[in-house]
Amino acid sequence: MDDPRAFGPARALRLSAVSTALATDWRSRYGEYVDGLRAQLATLPPDQPLRLAKSTSNLFRPRADTGTTRLDVSAFDGVLSVDPATRTAEVMGMTTYEHLVQATLPHGLMPMCVPQLKTITLGGAVTGLGIESASFRNGTPHESVLEMDILTGDGDVITVTPDPSDPHHDLFYGFPNSYGSLGYALRLKIELEPTKPFVHLRHLRYDSAADMTAAIEQISAQGEYDGARVDFLDGTVFSPTEQYLTLGEMVGRLPTGLTLSDYTGMDVYYRSIQAKTEDVLTIHDYLWRWDTDWFWCSRAFGTQKPAIRRWWPKSKLRSDFYWKLIALDRRYRFSARTDSWRGRPAREQVVQDIEVPADKLPEFLEFFHREVGIEPIWVCPLKQRDPEARWPLYEFDPDKLYVNVGFWSTVPLPDGVDPSEGRVNRRIEEVVAELDGRKSLYSTAYYSREEFWSTYGGDDYERLKKEYDPSGRLLGLYEKVVEMR
Repeated sequence: MDDPRAFGPARALRLSAVSTALATDWRSRYGEYVDGLRAQLATLPPDQPLRLAKSTSNLFRPRADTGTTRLDVSAFDGVLSVDPATRTAEVMGMTTYEHLVQATLPHGLMPMCVPQLKTITLGGAVTGLGIESASFRNGTPHESVLEMDILTGDGDVITVTPDPSDPHHDLFYGFPNSYGSLGYALRLKIELEPTKPFVHLRHLRYDSAADMTAAIEQISAQGEYDGARVDFLDGTVFSPTEQYLTLGEMVGRLPTGLTLSDYTGMDVYYRSIQAKTEDVLTIHDYLWRWDTDWFWCSRAFGTQKPAIRRWWPKSKLRSDFYWKLIALDRRYRFSARTDSWRGRPAREQVVQDIEVPADKLPEFLEFFHREVGIEPIWVCPLKQRDPEARWPLYEFDPDKLYVNVGFWSTVPLPDGVDPSEGRVNRRIEEVVAELDGRKSLYSTAYYSREEFWSTYGGDDYERLKKEYDPSGRLLGLYEKVVEMR
């Protein structure tokens, strides 16, 4: 460990100590949590659907109050053990990646894929879909899971593995992208990979989407650029003629001539991409480079303006705090009322992540600039780690490189168009389908049942639902993500 700054604040060591204490006889401790959950479940009305009682969320689809029973799983938050020898960790499902990383970095290890926002939970990333700049070589979070304990709809807690001899291995592969409709992950054993203290960044500018796409394909295939290894790869599109790829290499010491950057205070990370060709961050700060300003979404609250940022509490420069502000705005419609009072057009929320085959990226971006117009845009390549695996609820061609495209804002609508119609979002879904892509389901979706199940593993899902939630205690996937129940 060349420099203690690389592993974040002092609390990382305190959390590591807590993790070590918890790891002592963790199976007994974990068993007590499971027993407590079962006892709680026995007291809940069996005729009401279950939903987790969570203090935070990274979902962007409103949910109706359907009278569902809230299941308290707050006990399942913690790293049970980290094994440096096997490079694995035993982690409970409600553990945030912020806490997971704080427990693994002191060992010089990190999860194979760390989603960008601190309060995403490991269980949430696995039952949903997480993508980050290591995804071009490590895939998505569920691909580094070795074993899971899942609470099913009928109240059983079963251990599932990818082993073909495991009678529940179909649930292991069907769990990703099920969004809690097949069960909840209580414990996960995951792979870890070695880290180095710093990440050396290179920002490469491209004047066209075609040139950027060609570079994505080449770098992803070779794992290097200009003779240097590439551990992390993502991109930022500011306009059709200004787009950047950011290449990250983990290094053991500060590169000559560079000083350590800090984007947790006055400086804004995404603006540095336009201003610098090289940069260096600690591995801790690199993993959370997007969280401080929620990519670029913090500008909606004015916190990127120096006069405001100077007085904004540093502890509130976090994605989960911004999310709470958005939730309040959604509930009380402050922005919509203000726009109406000022005579501004109604706006439709367009908060989505989609994936298209890499060779279709220029076509998608051309459509997006022309018909949607949100900028900046995030792009991130991903490829399935194991070409032999089949994840039926979010199935990719395992031989193809895909690119995730993320865009999170609102767009003005013509007079008389109701935002609830989802005109822009529906058009995006249509184009993504035409390009043989997929859309993450954490936000609003408008598919018909036939369209939805033809894309998201309908036959496999129906079979798993009947086997592991025969009483329908858990809300169905379509009901959750399209009907927003």
